[in-house]
Amino acid sequence: MHGNALVFDKAAVYGKSKIFGEAQVYGKAKVSGNAQVYGVAFISDEAHVNDNAKVFGNFSDNVQVYGYGEICGDAIVQSRQDYIVFKNFWSSGRYFTWTRSNNMWKVGCFYGTGEELIKKAYKDSEISGREYKRIVEYVEHCNTNSNIIVRLLKKLIILLDKPK
Repeated sequence: MHGNALVFDKAAVYGKSKIFGEAQVYGKAKVSGNAQVYGVAFISDEAHVNDNAKVFGNFSDNVQVYGYGEICGDAIVQSRQDYIVFKNFWSSGRYFTWTRSNNMWKVGCFYGTGEELIKKAYKDSEISGREYKRIVEYVEHCNTNSNIIVRLLKKLIILLDKPK
């Protein structure tokens, strides 16, 4: 821990992970592996940041990972729009997380792409395959539309910045 970083309640920071800046880890949250949490970032409740993931924010756009979010792999979360937590409502009731930066899914001990998740889910059951496929396709649709809007805005900025 460095700077004004805080860890309190039943939260744990272990392994080679680092928290610094104004970061706070609390509740039953965990930061482990080589993960880094810094800037104005809050990890709380049952959330877990691990592996080589990075979560960071600033004063104008602080980042919160809370509930049952699990940020892992090489994911980078720097805004609230960089991950989504879903609940498996059709069978186990467990939560699962998608991260935008690496387009990966964390479901229990599974970690992989949307395609891999759907394939694995269909092996488990028809209903699991169908429901995970619906959610993966929904996220892909939202992400594609978001990327189109970003590209259009960048083009617009370039056009507006051109001298007349």
